[in-house]
Amino acid sequence: MDKVERLISIIMILLKKEVVAATEFSQLFNVSKRTILRDMDTLGLCNIPIYSVIGVKGGFGIMDEYKVDKRLLSSSDLQNILTALGGLEQILLTEEVERTIKKIEAMVSPLSLNRSIQLSFYDWKGRSEILETVKTCQESITKKRLVSFNYTDKDGAVTDRMVEPYELHFSESSWYLKGFCLHRQGSRTFKLSRIDHISMDERAFHPRDDWSEQGHEASYLPQFVTIKAWISPSIKDQIIERYGRKSIEDHGPGLLLATIYVPQNYMGFQLIASFGTHLKVVEPKTYVDDFRNYLSQMMENYS
Repeated sequence: MDKVERLISIIMILLKKEVVAATEFSQLFNVSKRTILRDMDTLGLCNIPIYSVIGVKGGFGIMDEYKVDKRLLSSSDLQNILTALGGLEQILLTEEVERTIKKIEAMVSPLSLNRSIQLSFYDWKGRSEILETVKTCQESITKKRLVSFNYTDKDGAVTDRMVEPYELHFSESSWYLKGFCLHRQGSRTFKLSRIDHISMDERAFHPRDDWSEQGHEASYLPQFVTIKAWISPSIKDQIIERYGRKSIEDHGPGLLLATIYVPQNYMGFQLIASFGTHLKVVEPKTYVDDFRNYLSQMMENYS
């Protein structure tokens, strides 16, 4: 066992126990007591709140505020936390998330780690690139430092931005940064996949007193329109997952009328088109006309 593994093991043990003697550690890892004392100094330098107890029952422990009181959380609670973190780990794989998972696992008996729920996400290649941007945004938010980047809007226009970063949001399958744009002098929301060449600036910023109000106004969610559409039984489950069972009316064998809401822009058209011939929009008439025009323009690419 190398030093790093030993240090991690020491932390895991101290998270589960109150005080552990240096001799107990030295026997467990087959190293000298002096080596264990050096390990404790190393952990202290890494900001792990280690304290020592002098006396016959003395040893080393971790400050209580660094621990979670296991009496407040059942084994089931801890497994639920691990399940949620397991899902987060797939879309936000950072060292912080990994460390948190290991800490929680250290509090659960190995015999009770039979998780009944597993979360899976598509492992898109672009996710690793996005996560680098996420990390830069996270660090800038924590340190209250400005970020600069090139931003490409939906029409392909590129602008240079300097932003006070405040919040990261994950919605559907995309990451967004909410902040105050110095270039536009207003609160804005930026889709991370449209950000290039991001860097954290040396300059710090003071959070704006009215940010909470401005931040809610700077929403990345589009306006929605409610439509009615005939759907085939083969996509009924997909409609239920997104809109619920009450969104579907049964009009006889194979006749299902769905009332759903979609973004009132090209994203809504893309969603509807993804169902192919299994969905036919019937109301409102203006939306039917707009969707038909969208499909006509798409067909022109193949004419």
